[in-house]
Amino acid sequence: MSLLVVGLSHRSAPVSVLERASLSADAQLKLLQDTVAAEPAAEAAVLATCNRIELYADVDKFHAGVAELSTLLAQHSGVGLEELTPYLYVHYEDRAVHHLFSVACGLDSMVVGEGQILGQLKDSLARAQELHTAGRLMNDLFQQGLRVGKRAHSETGIDRAGQSLVTFGLEQLAAGGDVQDWARGRKALVIGAGSMSSLAAATLARAGVAEVVVANRTFDRAERLARILTEDEGTDVVARAVPIESVPAELTRADVAVSCTGATGLVLTAEAVAAAVEDRTGAPAAVTGSEDAVRPLPPTSVGTEDGCPLDLAAVQQPGFSVMGEAAVAGMDAATLEQHAAWVDNATVDRRTAGRRSPEADAELITALAATAATVGRIPERRRPEPVAPPVRPEPVLFLLDLAMPRDIDAAAHRLAGVRLVDIESLAEASAEAPMAADVDQVRRIVSDEVAAFGAAQRAAHITPTVVALRTMAADVVAGEIARLEGRLPGLDDKHRAEITQTVKRVVDKLLHAPTVRVKQLAAEPGGAGYADALRTLFDLDQDAVAAVSRAEDSTEKNAENRGPA
Repeated sequence: MSLLVVGLSHRSAPVSVLERASLSADAQLKLLQDTVAAEPAAEAAVLATCNRIELYADVDKFHAGVAELSTLLAQHSGVGLEELTPYLYVHYEDRAVHHLFSVACGLDSMVVGEGQILGQLKDSLARAQELHTAGRLMNDLFQQGLRVGKRAHSETGIDRAGQSLVTFGLEQLAAGGDVQDWARGRKALVIGAGSMSSLAAATLARAGVAEVVVANRTFDRAERLARILTEDEGTDVVARAVPIESVPAELTRADVAVSCTGATGLVLTAEAVAAAVEDRTGAPAAVTGSEDAVRPLPPTSVGTEDGCPLDLAAVQQPGFSVMGEAAVAGMDAATLEQHAAWVDNATVDRRTAGRRSPEADAELITALAATAATVGRIPERRRPEPVAPPVRPEPVLFLLDLAMPRDIDAAAHRLAGVRLVDIESLAEASAEAPMAADVDQVRRIVSDEVAAFGAAQRAAHITPTVVALRTMAADVVAGEIARLEGRLPGLDDKHRAEITQTVKRVVDKLLHAPTVRVKQLAAEPGGAGYADALRTLFDLDQDAVAAVSRAEDSTEKNAENRGPA
């Protein structure tokens, strides 16, 4: 069996696809059950966060496994397989282990180095254990991943490379300013009471907000979170809980709102946000930055078509239209006449132009030439310059949307007086964040741990065969001692024990070097074949080897019931 992961994340798919493919808690459970029921997979685990959806499985066939896992992801996410496939990535065996360890260390997170992923990994393993979809491989993989992540945070400064998604989002709301200065004295509304919302509430409280209001569909959970915030000795925040129906009213009082729920629809519409802003300011929340804000002027016909007699590219300057004074100043009358004729043919309806007399054209051209000779330019009806976009007023309401799919209508981005930061804008901002030097050190840790994990797995693969060999040797010794007792019935206990111990020592010494060496060889890349060689050389019963494996699995299941490390 081999480890396979199929998934998509903020690195492979746009936020709009991630949003549609997000899995509810029930969908994750059903996906796990269907995966282990599928033919290629023996065990499975799902890692679903706000910016990744990954399905891990122990499969016996690579191509069949990829096809099955991709199909199951599409079915349970509700996004068609054809649409989803271009955004999927696949990792196999050591590359899959490397991927999970990188994820555990925060190297693959939207905010590099964030530690929240460790809790999400732990939850994923607990879910798989609860459904009995995690066997030896998933338990070993995820528990070692947790240890590698903790090691990276304790031995390096990866925490300096990035923060939690919540902290990063608040920094974006503060627009580069100090978060504590920005948050001090503000009133905050937190929608949701899950792990991300709880982290947001605690972060805001420690940043110095004056009040935190927690709204949740389950009021008891909102009350519990509010009580925890109030009892936190590190803050003086006032915290209270409200039912989810009170969100519109509380939004009019809040300076900042953070939302992270499991809702499938919008929690805050653009209309609700606009109403809250209007209630605070007394004026409608105008739409800014929309397509109607600045309509681009249609291009002038002059200089945009072939055949213009003026070399406009050579004389055009910033601030002048192509029909402006810079284009024609200093031109002689003949050139001006050609230009005027070209403009007339380009801009005037031909039916109207056909009714003009040659005398009128000559009179107009003569007047233009005389004016140009006197003032150095041709008078024109100047097109208005494009109007600069209106300056957005300072925000009165700050919104942070950490949900996937989104909780807050993206149209709120365009409302004056509102600053909205969501997963999509966080992805854009994090792409430009500098990487810390500690990241290289974490990458070396990941590489070393992947090699050690692979060696341990390969060595563990041969262990049942070695145990079966030693069991067979013990049976041979016992049989020979029994035969000796039959041939020498008068043998006393002291001599019998001495003979038995001597035979056992001989067998152990003969087996010691081969079994130690075969474990070393099996731990190396490509060492999986040594188990087969051992079974063939000693004619070991395959059922006996399988029985050892089942006994080990049973022991591990008892251990896993005590929970992940």
